[in-house]
Amino acid sequence: MMLAPEHLVIAPILLPLVTGALQLFFDDRGRTLKATLSILSTIVLLIISILLIRFTYSDDHTSGGGVVVYLLGNWPPPFAINLVLDHLSAMMLVLTATLALPALIFSLGRWHRAGAHFHTLFQLLLMGLNGAFLTGDLFNLFVFFEVMLAASYGLVLHGSGLLRVKAGLHYIAINLVGSLLFLIGVALIYGVTGTLNMADLALKIPQISASHATLLESGIAILSVAFLIKAGMWPLSFWLPATYAAAPAPSAAVFAIMSKVGIYVLLRLSLLFFGNNPDFSNGLGAQILVYGGLATISFGTVGVLASQTLGRFTSYSVLISSGTLLTSIGLVQTEVTAGALFYLISSTLAISALFMLIELMERGQNVAASVLAVTMEAFGYEDEETEDEEIVGVAIPRTIAVLGTCFAACALLLIGLPPLSGFIAKFVILSALFSPDLIDQLTAPSTASWWFMALLILSGLATLIAMVRSGIHTFWAPPVEATLPRVLFIEILPITALVGATLVLTIQAGPVMRFMEATAISLHAPQPYIEGVLHTPPTTLPASTESTE
Repeated sequence: MMLAPEHLVIAPILLPLVTGALQLFFDDRGRTLKATLSILSTIVLLIISILLIRFTYSDDHTSGGGVVVYLLGNWPPPFAINLVLDHLSAMMLVLTATLALPALIFSLGRWHRAGAHFHTLFQLLLMGLNGAFLTGDLFNLFVFFEVMLAASYGLVLHGSGLLRVKAGLHYIAINLVGSLLFLIGVALIYGVTGTLNMADLALKIPQISASHATLLESGIAILSVAFLIKAGMWPLSFWLPATYAAAPAPSAAVFAIMSKVGIYVLLRLSLLFFGNNPDFSNGLGAQILVYGGLATISFGTVGVLASQTLGRFTSYSVLISSGTLLTSIGLVQTEVTAGALFYLISSTLAISALFMLIELMERGQNVAASVLAVTMEAFGYEDEETEDEEIVGVAIPRTIAVLGTCFAACALLLIGLPPLSGFIAKFVILSALFSPDLIDQLTAPSTASWWFMALLILSGLATLIAMVRSGIHTFWAPPVEATLPRVLFIEILPITALVGATLVLTIQAGPVMRFMEATAISLHAPQPYIEGVLHTPPTTLPASTESTE
């Protein structure tokens, strides 16, 4: 018997919750059992996520527009606590599980022994992420945000160390402020509208009187600041480079999607509340997203060039990715949104792989010597000339060859050069901005579009320079103190798997892009989402059960 999709929707939340709770019954001597439970649970989570995304894309789904609604407690909407599965949430579930499994396998090499309760914290982080993607109301979005953040605090501090503790405490302080703003914003919105159900808000916001509009917009603005902190928009992103660079590699690998939670909520709510509303606050905050995103790309580009370690370089790449997505959301074009969703998947996979890869690359190096080498290059100093030695041939160790290939693939993805998916994503975004249809309609591309194109090209060029510089120092001209890194198979396997996933994304670009276009259309025309949520009736009990009672 096949489980109905309405009941399977809650599995991405319950499964990691139960797994994390079970692991609390074992101390650190049962670490192998805890790791086995974690990996099995995450594999099942990945399978369930793939099933859910198939439900949303199927033609015979039970609710309109590919929306599946799960009413917790079986109360009627909008009073019920509901979980909503649609194209976007299903896509984010698959991406989360796809990142989580390699990160967990990578942690078995070293990091899950570096402190207590790693696997429990990891599972709770997955629960918070999945809940944030599935929830249909703002209050439970706050709850799942807090679960996600509480688990991430432990994962940032995992393994201790002065730099990690310093960056971790900074991260905790910033996010506590963000949570307070979140709560204030939600309270203001509820005070004006009387509801926190997202679909119900989409109907009630246009009915708000002019006397309450300012208060409502204030609540939405405060709420947006909390999401922009999480998304890493400049200047609210000052905490991100130091925190992500200091986090343990498997934690940083899954943190690559945490900044996308803020992007997800901004994309969802901005189009649901204001995207198709000509009467009230149409396009509220769109200009802030556009110019804030452009500033974030600029800041990330400067940071990439100035970074002297690969950890900080990758963290600034997260900012470039966030800036690109924020600008795309602010432009409010269906085709641009479709390209941005493709870019979200591609950049997140590449950044996650790079966070794990750089630990292996730096394992055989004296990091201080690498920083000194880059600094000397920046100031124009060169190594003293040495006598040329006749080199007949150099054997390339297999480890270096694999690491170098993965590094090159990540570079191509982040730079946006063909043939990988990073190029396809940027090409789709720019094609939508400067499509012939706009010219036929005598609608010239906006100034922001030209700036967006210029910054996309410049950020790619800066990433190319920085990655070639790092690649030369690591693989072709390593410091004298460098030794061949000792890499376990379970450490290199997750990285190659993520790089392989980007190759699949490239080969299957056509079907994936069609799914992204369907997702973008459903976001820009959210009526099926609203009707799916508000018109879902509570489940009626079978007649036999009623008679028995």
